[in-house]
Amino acid sequence: MKPIYTSYLDAVKDIHDGATLMVGGFGLCGIPENLILALVEKKVTDLTVISNNCGVDEWGLGLLLKNKQIKKMIGSYVGENKEFERQVLSAELEVELTPQGTLAEKIRAGGAGIPAFYTPAGVGTPVADGKETRKFNGKEYLLEEALQADFSLIRAWKGDKMGNLIYHKTARNFNPMMAAAGKVTIVEVEHLYETGELDPNEIHTPSIYVQRLIVGKQEKRIERLTVQG
Repeated sequence: MKPIYTSYLDAVKDIHDGATLMVGGFGLCGIPENLILALVEKKVTDLTVISNNCGVDEWGLGLLLKNKQIKKMIGSYVGENKEFERQVLSAELEVELTPQGTLAEKIRAGGAGIPAFYTPAGVGTPVADGKETRKFNGKEYLLEEALQADFSLIRAWKGDKMGNLIYHKTARNFNPMMAAAGKVTIVEVEHLYETGELDPNEIHTPSIYVQRLIVGKQEKRIERLTVQG
């Protein structure tokens, strides 16, 4: 059995200033919102955050951004956060933008123990600045290095006490690969089951990648509400 926490602050207690974090989610879908709130309360600073995006103003990673707890952001999309834009333009935040497929593969490679790989994405653009290129079969490819993190913060739908995880539909997104690429993976799960109750054929993340569990509900806010006029 993996440690099962009852306090989100206790679950993140050893996340230190200057740590590198992977944070699951796509937009606001599948984000570990309670673990993020615990980091806001903990006031940890100088974080390097690897995530598809940086939440929105006033929610998700946007809360850490607002408090200037993030030093560097590695992601692929930043268009929903005005504070992000302000900090970038005022040189308050270091940003490394990466093509979305490349970001996913960098994380997957990190979890699989693959140090680097070649991809055609980004060749001939600023993404390639300072990076090695090589031709295969007459086509140019860019060398990208894998990503790993001190801690991965993950959201799952179902989990058992061993740490086996199941994600809910599109809320899976970056969570499984980030769970594998973190030295310490902390999971907030909506429903916790006894070991053996989950169908092994439905497991998305095996327990070997999980170090801590905590059970909690989410607000599950909508990133952009569109209604009929």
